[in-house]
Amino acid sequence: MRLSERSGSIAQSEIRSMTRACNAVGGINMAQGVCDLEIPKEVIDGAKRAMDEGINTYTPTEGLPRLRQAITDKMKRFYDVAIESNQVLVSDGATGAFYTACMALLNPLDEVILFEPYYGYHRSTLLSIGAVPTYVRLEAPQWNLDITALEAAVTSKTRAIVICNPANPSGKVFTREELERIGTFAESHDLIVFANEMYEHFLYDGAVHVTALSVPSLKNRCVVLSGFSKVFSITGWRLGYAIAPANVIEAMAQLNDLIYVCAPAPLQIGAAEGLEKLGDGYYAELSRIHQHKRDIFCDALRDARLNPSVPNGAYYVMTDVSNVSGNDDFEKAMEILERTGIASVPGRAFYHDDSGKNMVRFCYSKPLDVLEEAAEKIRKLR
Repeated sequence: MRLSERSGSIAQSEIRSMTRACNAVGGINMAQGVCDLEIPKEVIDGAKRAMDEGINTYTPTEGLPRLRQAITDKMKRFYDVAIESNQVLVSDGATGAFYTACMALLNPLDEVILFEPYYGYHRSTLLSIGAVPTYVRLEAPQWNLDITALEAAVTSKTRAIVICNPANPSGKVFTREELERIGTFAESHDLIVFANEMYEHFLYDGAVHVTALSVPSLKNRCVVLSGFSKVFSITGWRLGYAIAPANVIEAMAQLNDLIYVCAPAPLQIGAAEGLEKLGDGYYAELSRIHQHKRDIFCDALRDARLNPSVPNGAYYVMTDVSNVSGNDDFEKAMEILERTGIASVPGRAFYHDDSGKNMVRFCYSKPLDVLEEAAEKIRKLR
């Protein structure tokens, strides 16, 4: 059978490719972004109890009212942002929420600006619906926003910008000033802003998460995306959500119903109980633990004569690997895997050109004993 043009536009994720290579040698997988912490008891117990109580059938496609309200309350609690529950859509992961948002708001050939290094699923999603990604480079190690470059990238076809904050893969945390500048830019060109805030609770060195919804110029033109995969360590549950103006959520819900029908009913209850019952200390501990892990692994990278761009958020580190043997990022990633047993992601997975050919990305969200073993192994590159 002849495949569609759409299917030919989507490449296999480098993350999955490196995961397979890692499994083949029995290595330590620092390619895939799986949070290693235990699932909070409140989340597990809530889902189990929901199953026992018979909450196992279809839910409204927008999500259970209890979870939508819990998300609404969370935005007020953490960011003092007031929204209504009809501005919330629960979907099958933040990836699912982003897909339905793009389907609802973008047309084929619309141009969408991505900041490089970008998260690969953002680019692939845009390509799958016929949108055209364009790119604005953020340079290591600080990944500062260059508004001049942003202005140079916009055309009459530009419809939207995608922000990942904190960013996968760079770990950049956008400041309020930067978001305000993006808001002013978006207003002047009448653009939508998709703000992926999945790593909002993974912050280091005093960094503060500023949600796009708290920036006046963005509030009515943004779609905020987040979820529970990382914060509750439930990547396999596929629970995420979008926050947007109510009319956008209505349009997204029709597509969510068509593609996913609804998110898993009892798992929504588990996530709701996590939001309702876990105190501020839980989230502070997430940051503390991951900052400690970041420091352990970045120290090891420096000892190996590599040059990490130390992240302020999320749990990934982009690393210059110019000193590693190989002609490009893939060969260098494979050299690291063969010599140390540590899997990483080749840097060009996060760029549209060859800019990442001397870079790789590591995920340091591993159990502490595994991370310490990985740190010792990576020092073999000296």
